[in-house]
Amino acid sequence: MSRVLHCVLAFTILLAGSGGMAAQEGASDTGAEPVAGGALCVNMGPQTPRDIGNAFGLNVESFPLAPPANRMNLCNIHTHTNAEHKGPDFSVFVSDADDGGYACNETGKLSAADLAPAEGAYKGVKPGDTIEVHWVHTSCDATPGEGLGACVPKGCEDPLLRVEAQVFLVVNDPGALDLTAMGYAGAGADGLHQAKMIPATTGQPVLFRGSTTGPSYDQVNCSPVRVTWNVRPQCARLDINSLHRWAARGNVFNETKSHGVRQLVTAPELLAPIE
Repeated sequence: MSRVLHCVLAFTILLAGSGGMAAQEGASDTGAEPVAGGALCVNMGPQTPRDIGNAFGLNVESFPLAPPANRMNLCNIHTHTNAEHKGPDFSVFVSDADDGGYACNETGKLSAADLAPAEGAYKGVKPGDTIEVHWVHTSCDATPGEGLGACVPKGCEDPLLRVEAQVFLVVNDPGALDLTAMGYAGAGADGLHQAKMIPATTGQPVLFRGSTTGPSYDQVNCSPVRVTWNVRPQCARLDINSLHRWAARGNVFNETKSHGVRQLVTAPELLAPIE
């Protein structure tokens, strides 16, 4: 099977969402043991998500790093509840369920106003939750659209893929960041599709080689897709009402629900060293 078909199949599995997926069987926060009777999928390349504060890794399979995001086409934006990665500012382990992962460290310090209920069009997230937003970019001549399959259009062989990731603490606060200000901006003068803005004040991003994520994968069932990741180490506050506006206005990605998480990959054999 070609790399392109691998990508499309993996992307389709990922965007099946958190509902209906089998419970995640990967490693927990405290260990790297695979599921009983399974073996680490060491032949699938470096995997994601990871603890971005730990640079150690034994998977030295190399592939070209993708160019900076401003030299690629934005092809998809989606969210996960909670953070898939673990980082200095999002290290509170939630659970090993499909909606587990990690929460921002400041979650327990939110005010009653921050936590006030706010119903709306975007599902799977509420005030007090942590989400991880992924801006997916491709080297293909691709138009942003529904599903990660939009990142690998027919005829594009062996694309380079890059994900810009930011973790947010969701609050009911109109003074917090607005997701609609970070959505799709259209094509620029150079013809490249870009986001309006991706946070640049949440610490030096951690760049590493990895894979796609989502609750269909674990340390035994790995993703075959090679991805360059750029993950910011600090949480930022995001207004829940902006998520609802993003969904209600009909974003080009048709995203109306936050997705589940892939549990942290902790086996060094599955992690690329962070250079």
